[in-house]
Amino acid sequence: MNIKVSYYNKDIARVLINEPKTYNSLSTQNLNNLIKVFKKLDKDQKVKVIILEGAGKGFSAGHNLKEVRGLKKKEKYQKLFNLCSKLMLQIVEGRKPVIAKVHGAAFAAGCQLVASCDLAYSAKDALFATPGVNIGLFCSTPMVAVSRKINRKPMMKMLLTGEPIKANYAKEVGLINDCFLKSKLNKEVLKVAKKIASKSNLTIKIGKQAFYKQLEMPLRKAYAYTSKMMTLNMMAMDAKEGISAFLEKRKPKWKNK
Repeated sequence: MNIKVSYYNKDIARVLINEPKTYNSLSTQNLNNLIKVFKKLDKDQKVKVIILEGAGKGFSAGHNLKEVRGLKKKEKYQKLFNLCSKLMLQIVEGRKPVIAKVHGAAFAAGCQLVASCDLAYSAKDALFATPGVNIGLFCSTPMVAVSRKINRKPMMKMLLTGEPIKANYAKEVGLINDCFLKSKLNKEVLKVAKKIASKSNLTIKIGKQAFYKQLEMPLRKAYAYTSKMMTLNMMAMDAKEGISAFLEKRKPKWKNK
C-alpha cells in the first residue's frame, strides 16, 4: 500500500502518501487507501492529531493523468471525482484535526487536499496551483475546497491562469497557516500538533464539527446551533474540569468525557 501510517508519539499519527514516482498522485487506489486510513485513525481513541504529507520531491500533483486518460467512460470519470470528494469530506467531517505538511508542489487535487485539511504549513519554496485550465480541464472540484479558504479574486486568478502561487502568498491569502525553511518545517508542525494534542480531544471533536457546520448557515441559525453545541460541551466532564483547573490555577486532567 502506498499510504503509510506511522506515529510521532501515541497522540500524533503521520499519514504519508508514498508514491514519489507519480508525485504522490491521487489515483483511485491511493484515494481508496487514504479514505480507509482516515476512517481507521478517526476511530483510534489514542490518536488526537493527524499530520498528512507526501514522500519524495513534493506533496501531491493531484489526479494521475495517465489513469484519467484511460478511463474514457462518463461513469468512470464520475466515480473517480466522487471518490476524491469523499476523501475531502472524510477529512473535514472527521473528528480529528488534520494538519497538511507541504513541501514541493501541491497542484490541482493536491491543492484541494491541502485546503481540506484543518491546518496547513509548508516549506518556503512550496508551490500551490489549480492548473487544470492548462490541459483543458477546469479545476472545478479543487476550487470547492480552495475557494472556502481564500477570497474570490485570488481564487479566480489561480483558476483562470493556472499559474502557481508561492508559499508566502499562499499564507497571505489564507490557503496555509504559515511557511518555514524546509529544515524547520517538521519541528514547527510538531510543535502545533503537540499543542493541540494537549487539549481535551472531546472538546476538539465538538468544536471541529461545529466550526464547519456553522460556516454554511445564515447568521441567526449559526448562533442558535452553536449555542446548542456550547451547552452540549458545557455538560461534559472536561469542561467542568477545565474551568475548575483554571480557577484553581492548575493544569487540567482531561478524561475526554
